Amino acid sequence: MEKIRIGIICPSEIAFRRFMPAIQKCSYAEYIGISSASANEWFGEGQEINECIINSQHEKALEFQNAYGGVVFNSYEELLSSNDVDAVYLPLPPQLHFKWAKRALEKGKHIFLEKPSTTSAENTKELVEIATAKGLAMHENYMFNFHNQIDEIEQIINSGRLGDVRLFRISFGFPRRAANDFRYVKALGGGALLDCGGYTIKLACRLLGKTAKITTSNLNYLDEFEVDMFGSATLVNDCGTTAQITFGMDNSYKCDLEVWGSKACLTTGRILTAPAGFIPTATIKSNDGEEIIELSADDTFAKSISHFCKCVDDINVRKENYNAIIKQSELVDEVRLNG
Repeated sequence: MEKIRIGIICPSEIAFRRFMPAIQKCSYAEYIGISSASANEWFGEGQEINECIINSQHEKALEFQNAYGGVVFNSYEELLSSNDVDAVYLPLPPQLHFKWAKRALEKGKHIFLEKPSTTSAENTKELVEIATAKGLAMHENYMFNFHNQIDEIEQIINSGRLGDVRLFRISFGFPRRAANDFRYVKALGGGALLDCGGYTIKLACRLLGKTAKITTSNLNYLDEFEVDMFGSATLVNDCGTTAQITFGMDNSYKCDLEVWGSKACLTTGRILTAPAGFIPTATIKSNDGEEIIELSADDTFAKSISHFCKCVDDINVRKENYNAIIKQSELVDEVRLNG
């Protein structure tokens, strides 16, 4: 496999803090450079331009260059037009994903999207159609899905140690952030469902399998915010196995999975957010007592980048990824419509 040359649109915190250390570990990917937005790309044609914001974005891009090398592109379009870039990592706010992912695909670039892929199933399907027609990879960065701890928990479930699974319960929420955070801005694709809710849906779908569907959902609002701040949903598969999910971004911190079986119950924390090198644990409780077991450490961001490279290289992996991205977007839409 030849190295995939990746450029980054937008000098975001997650790109600097998580993506860049991870790509250094991937033998099949190479960082080429980063782009800050031009004035028109940031503010739009004919809009008043705040030079301080543009200068700040450019300074952040220079910080990337100082730390990791690479080229600083002066606009998103300049990066997308570069023959030195094969693929684009796009960590913009969710509402901007569709516009710039579509533009990247039209320019013949593979696209590595931060979650969610877009803010609607309709937009996600349009991107997949373009990617399919052009033979391009599209990857949604729910990196927790690559953690060894989930494989190991599934092995415990499949071993029968917990008995028959009666219920999965997944909770993910965190305290309120700064008021200007994009998560609280409707125009930028904010809201608990698109942010932390997507994680819980993704894990529930993995545990329940391909027949998972939404049966009930509820989104909750607070007077001072224009987006949903917390919510819940129930998913069921064709075998009748149930997953209850809860999520929120004005909550005390939780990142838990509970698997309630007929013989024992397994619980674990940091199921969705374990950082590189962190050693998670799981507790198994039964009538015979309680046992704490150590699970494996992992580096999910590096593995997510490696999976993206496989999507570029292998059409079958690419097609599986298309289907997974569409399924996720449809389930998120169902929660929104029913909630």
